[in-house]
Amino acid sequence: MTAIRQMTYQPVGRGAAAVETMTFGRLRELNDGGTQRADFHVLAIVDAGHGAVTVDFSLHPLRERSAVWVAPGAVHRWDDIAGVAGHVVLFVSTAPVTHTTRELVASPDVMAQWNIPEVDWPLVDAARNHLLLEACAPPADTATELPEILLSALIARLQPPHGEASSMNPTFRLFRSSVEAHFREHHDAGHYARALGYAPRTLSRAVQQATGRTAKAYIVDRIVLEAKRLLAHERLTAAGCASALGFPDASNFSVFFRRVTGMRPGAWQTTVAGE
Repeated sequence: MTAIRQMTYQPVGRGAAAVETMTFGRLRELNDGGTQRADFHVLAIVDAGHGAVTVDFSLHPLRERSAVWVAPGAVHRWDDIAGVAGHVVLFVSTAPVTHTTRELVASPDVMAQWNIPEVDWPLVDAARNHLLLEACAPPADTATELPEILLSALIARLQPPHGEASSMNPTFRLFRSSVEAHFREHHDAGHYARALGYAPRTLSRAVQQATGRTAKAYIVDRIVLEAKRLLAHERLTAAGCASALGFPDASNFSVFFRRVTGMRPGAWQTTVAGE
């Protein structure tokens, strides 16, 4: 397992453009087969061919008329994409211009890969091609928002599925943002209830409705995901993970990790490294 490569959004050719596009051919030229973590969204549409992408330790197939969405912070690796044809859209979280598409982009539970229904393909293809044309056009002061508008249209046509159907709940949305910002320091659901000004039962009910999990389980899952990233890609020891994730010591972290995953951190790290 190679060390993770951090990628920062750096648009080429359009100044401060919030949306960039490329073909899978260009992606192959840039891809070294390594593991990456980006601070921007990666949305891919596959026209033909077969391959795979690994997102946070889950392998997803690439096939004709399918889509891939890699959110910022997700660890991913492109595998066997030599015969894949299609396009990749890179964009920052503030790029979509409609309320609905911004909500979709903000959701942490958008599926990493899904098949585009045959009935939807012509509209998805038309929205994608319109975005490609505009992304390649010379920049003009009067058209600066067109790529963002067309990105929103593409996202709306793709209708990316996600599990947290009730994530529009403002209580859960605040909780989700707070956990993302502070899960390394605070592991207790009670802390988030107090910080957000909700009764613990009110917060727990909102999280349960949105995710099917308790607030505590949601926090635990987020900590475990980050621990796996650190173990597999940063190659941290249990002591290093404990320090990075707010545990008193390596022993305390190891007990937590084994209780949740059924494996000791070192054993899990070895297993993933051998895959």
